[in-house]
Amino acid sequence: YPKVKKAVERFQKLYDSISGEEVAGWRPGTKKDSGPSGATAASKDLSPEELLKAATIYFETITKKMVEIAKNYKEEGRDLKNPQVSQQFQMEASTDANEAAEDAMKETGVTMADFRKALDKHSRIPTVGQTLAMLQMKQQQELMASGIPMM
Repeated sequence: YPKVKKAVERFQKLYDSISGEEVAGWRPGTKKDSGPSGATAASKDLSPEELLKAATIYFETITKKMVEIAKNYKEEGRDLKNPQVSQQFQMEASTDANEAAEDAMKETGVTMADFRKALDKHSRIPTVGQTLAMLQMKQQQELMASGIPMM
């Protein structure tokens, strides 16, 4: 039962990230706009500076977690250049890394919904867009330097 519950939560988080509709933590019998406890979480309106701080935490945490998972794969003798192993790694790493990043942001009081809303609102500001692009490029460089194949 705990494995099924965790799998459902992972799927909900994946659905959240793809659709932008927040369903993570939703349970039958609760209102759809409610969180896991049935209470609606207060939304936080992030400034461009707060968005960039959250994005830095987000990208650095994802990078760190993916490098950690890749290191474990390599220690187990798995070849990340093998397409099947690479696909398995990407699925595991994307889920675990996103969860770790989400947890790291929550520690600073920022939810994924707040983060997404701020991205939509501020990403068109040239300095914000450039900084976000630089964070993504830095992440890709670090992942490639660690031998992680890009999909």
